[in-house]
Amino acid sequence: MRGTAALLLALASAPAAAAQGPLLYVSNELSRDVSVVDAATRRVVATIPVGERPRGIQLSPDGRQVYVALSDDQPTVQSGRDAIAVIDVRTRRVVARYPVGTDPEQFGVTPDGATLYASNEDAGTASATDLRTRKTVATLVVGIEPEGVAVSPDGRWVYVTAETSNTVSVIDTREKRVVASFLVDVRPRGVAFSPDGSRAYVSNEISGTLSVIDARKHEVLSTVEMEGGEGKPVGVAVSPDGQRVYVANGATSTVVAIDGRTLRPVARIRVGRRPWGIALSRDGRWLYSANGLGNDVSVVDTRTGRVAGTVKVGNRPWGIAVGR
Repeated sequence: MRGTAALLLALASAPAAAAQGPLLYVSNELSRDVSVVDAATRRVVATIPVGERPRGIQLSPDGRQVYVALSDDQPTVQSGRDAIAVIDVRTRRVVARYPVGTDPEQFGVTPDGATLYASNEDAGTASATDLRTRKTVATLVVGIEPEGVAVSPDGRWVYVTAETSNTVSVIDTREKRVVASFLVDVRPRGVAFSPDGSRAYVSNEISGTLSVIDARKHEVLSTVEMEGGEGKPVGVAVSPDGQRVYVANGATSTVVAIDGRTLRPVARIRVGRRPWGIALSRDGRWLYSANGLGNDVSVVDTRTGRVAGTVKVGNRPWGIAVGR
């Protein structure tokens, strides 16, 4: 009994271990690394060097790997440093690099985890990589200076935005070919699908607008002005229930929440300087913005529409992904 009592007393007096929440992965362009942030404690728990300039970043569908788009310092020249790096979540180390076209910026992974589609900005193409064989299985001509990439929830369609031709190219993943292309506003950047796949949302940086797309007909339904046309929006994220669309406005350092039904702004949240990539927690409760000029991440409570915390990360954060 005495031993049991002593053990209970020791456990009661021991400091409580910090609860670990989901991990955030932040790509930092200038410091050329990825910051790993514990979402519960809001602290950086690891920094992973990647060697080249990282931008687009996503988790694999099973949550075991982090994919990061890397670019070298030679525009229009494809090298072995233009690649998709693969980070093992458990070891926090780069375990592979998949070759893609020159200057990859964004990418999307099919829901089955089989294929990765990357935009190759300098080449004007999108490349499809088989993640099992690590080989490029298709290179498709899309718009001029392609940037944003998103895969529909059912894995059937890939949308690729192109900032110079002001177009969105539609790739049929069954046939691995471009089957449609349509115009949006000036300099489209980010793109995201609604959870049911019926709509897609495209941010247009120079126009300061958000294009709402009928993702079944591949047509523009409407256009929503952001911040009086002065927001210069890039990052886009849709809540798990589809009721809110969040848009990061770099010029005004805000994230605007739009009602998914009425398409009217319902909240304006001031975050850090030049928010770029944004991501939501799996339950939609928390929104995270990578703030490129503040070298930090803003943590937004979507229930209150307020910033609940700020986390310092690397130099010039660009993209952000939420782990499990």
